[in-house]
Amino acid sequence: MIPVIMSGGSGTRLWPLSRKNKPKQFLSLFGDHSLFQNTLTRLSGVAAMAAPIIVCNEDHRFMVAEQLQTIDMVESDILLEPCAKNTAPAIALAALQALKRGDDPLILVLAADHLIQDVAVFHSAIEQAKKQAESGQLVTFGIVPTVAHTGYGYIQAETQGSASAVAVFVEKPDAETAQHYLDSGQYYWNSGMFMFKASMIIAELERYSPEIVVSCRAALSASVTDLDFIRVDQAAFEACPADSLDYAVMEKTDKAVVIPLDAGWSDVGSWSSLWENQPQDEQKNVLIGDVVVHDVNNAYIHSEQRLVTVFGLDNVVVVETADAVMVADKSKAEQVKKVVEQLSQSERNEATIHRKSYRPWGYYDGIDVGARFQVKRICVNPGQSLSLQMHHHRAEHWIVVVGTAEVTCDDKVTLVSENESTFIPLGSKHRLHNPGRMPLEIIEVQSGNYLGEDDIVRFDDRYNRAK
Repeated sequence: MIPVIMSGGSGTRLWPLSRKNKPKQFLSLFGDHSLFQNTLTRLSGVAAMAAPIIVCNEDHRFMVAEQLQTIDMVESDILLEPCAKNTAPAIALAALQALKRGDDPLILVLAADHLIQDVAVFHSAIEQAKKQAESGQLVTFGIVPTVAHTGYGYIQAETQGSASAVAVFVEKPDAETAQHYLDSGQYYWNSGMFMFKASMIIAELERYSPEIVVSCRAALSASVTDLDFIRVDQAAFEACPADSLDYAVMEKTDKAVVIPLDAGWSDVGSWSSLWENQPQDEQKNVLIGDVVVHDVNNAYIHSEQRLVTVFGLDNVVVVETADAVMVADKSKAEQVKKVVEQLSQSERNEATIHRKSYRPWGYYDGIDVGARFQVKRICVNPGQSLSLQMHHHRAEHWIVVVGTAEVTCDDKVTLVSENESTFIPLGSKHRLHNPGRMPLEIIEVQSGNYLGEDDIVRFDDRYNRAK
């Protein structure tokens, strides 16, 4: 069986923690590992599980590779989508890639950003699904509902209690309809998790949505390998129709089977769901970071950088990051999407990027910025290098605070140790390299009339980023 991890979401509903450049699947919201890493590690113990296939967008490729390396899954196939086309094309790409490994494997399709608390029950559901999938069925996992939720699609089963043929898929209901579904005991929440033979899902896609298979075959056959990544052909994939697997196949096929799953599942799609699934104190508060409260109940309060104090408020969400603070009534916290839209319309960077930006070589943290200067803290992982580059509009001062830096400036290569500094004149070709075994940390002071990240001319880059 090959796990297929869908990792293309943007996660704006958990802003300001989750943003486009580092959405929720890559955040450590429950323990030390990210949701993406937990999705893979919870499969430990499932028999005959092969190396996974990851489907993600290009902007997240190095983050995916680094998080896979941290959990010792470097043999994974990482498919890069040139653009978002919904789940059906992504799953088609993964199934075609799985067939290239030989035989006709089962594929287990999972979202990268879900929480499952009872792993043993989840494993049992996987074993049930195997039997159905090996017989040619298309299996979906239906979550046993606990409330009349209006934010999920529903699946009606023909029979209850075990694997059942699907009667019908239904859209997100209104409150009255959701309550009817809950009371009837015939409906499950649609989790978006699947299992089937790779050949079977391709066959059903060819039957009901053949254009998707044609485009995905062309995109994968013209793909190129770039470092650890498989880049599918952009033109062929852009020609693919955008559709969800539910619409493209599952609502039409006569092979759909639903397996009930009651394992503490959540898609962690809101601040309320994050609050519900975290340990709470006696006042039902979730307090994370440097937080002090008085006379506060039923609150989610998260601090990343500074002391946060809250008093005399109930049912609130307070989230502090390095560059943004959000305060909301917990019952209305879903309106955060409207705030993100306003920030995007105003072209505010806070809508999409964090102050700390991750790169394939490490990260940088924007400490301060003014009219003609910018200060960054840069961390370079052991053995890694920034590109050989040049700037048209800025000069840079580098001060080493931890480790030793190998600095290339035009034709000169020097070692700069802790408490030493060097100057990179405007227009000089330069590179920063960490030759050591520990992370290198420097403070970079930029000065000039333009300090944007697009003022980079790359001459050589080990990560194959655009010149």
